[in-house]
Amino acid sequence: MRPVWQGALAFGLVNVPVRLYKAVEDNAVRFTQFQRGTRDRIRYRRVNERTGDEVKYEDIVRGREVGDGEYVLVEQDELDEIAPGRSRSLEVESFVDLAEVDPVYFDRTYWLAPANDDAERPYVLLFDALARRDKAAVAKFVLHGKEHLALARAGHDVLVLNTLHFSAEVRDPARDVPHLPAQAKTKDKELDMAVRLVDSMTEPWQPEEYHDTYRERVEDLVKAKKAGQTVTPAEAPEEPTKVVDLFEALSKSVRGSRKRRTPDVSGLSKADLQKLAKERDVKGRSKMSRADLEAALKAS
Repeated sequence: MRPVWQGALAFGLVNVPVRLYKAVEDNAVRFTQFQRGTRDRIRYRRVNERTGDEVKYEDIVRGREVGDGEYVLVEQDELDEIAPGRSRSLEVESFVDLAEVDPVYFDRTYWLAPANDDAERPYVLLFDALARRDKAAVAKFVLHGKEHLALARAGHDVLVLNTLHFSAEVRDPARDVPHLPAQAKTKDKELDMAVRLVDSMTEPWQPEEYHDTYRERVEDLVKAKKAGQTVTPAEAPEEPTKVVDLFEALSKSVRGSRKRRTPDVSGLSKADLQKLAKERDVKGRSKMSRADLEAALKAS
């Protein structure tokens, strides 16, 4: 995998040669556009607005409107010249508690790795220091012609770098969200039941268990149409819960979650299996073998 950026991670008087790699890939289904009723593809072209002539990419420059339809044109090399140092430097400006950073500021995720053997020792030193204190390094750098605020933290065997939104880019919900629930009040028994529902549905974070079901249905649709078949439409969403039925809906949800959510029991001792079977009110549990307990719990 090729790095998307390389330079030096600078903290204090230490400079560590590093490379930046994409941590996430886009698996969205891609479509090509056609004119309906034909097999004619639709293509986009860069054209001169006045003449209608197509323009080569190398002949295109950027323009910034300064008012009254007037633009200042800027070349890419002019943009590069005003940030010569930062273009190859990831400069740590401070360290923060990771828990203090609201996830709303997170943008893209990258792996930040040492660029060579000589960089490994100072790299690992920073990695271990961040991990021990559960801190993150706040830094700035230039990527793809734009200055980014970034957060570097210790991940699994490698530093994780997240580009961040600047504060001015994050909208204020009090100003932009029309229906904030400021006036709504909760009842104690409803809150207690909601907490019980949260507790009953809490389990370890296992990202591999979640997958893009819409993408899978799109793939099924394409395969079915190729074979001349049809696909069953997705079920309609359920009706919103009425406020008067809120407590009963929560109660049913708690009971339903207990039945639906069965943990991985393969690693439990027989005593733990017996305890879980008692919680699930499995009949005849006291006489069951370990294998029978596992089967009964999976079916409960």
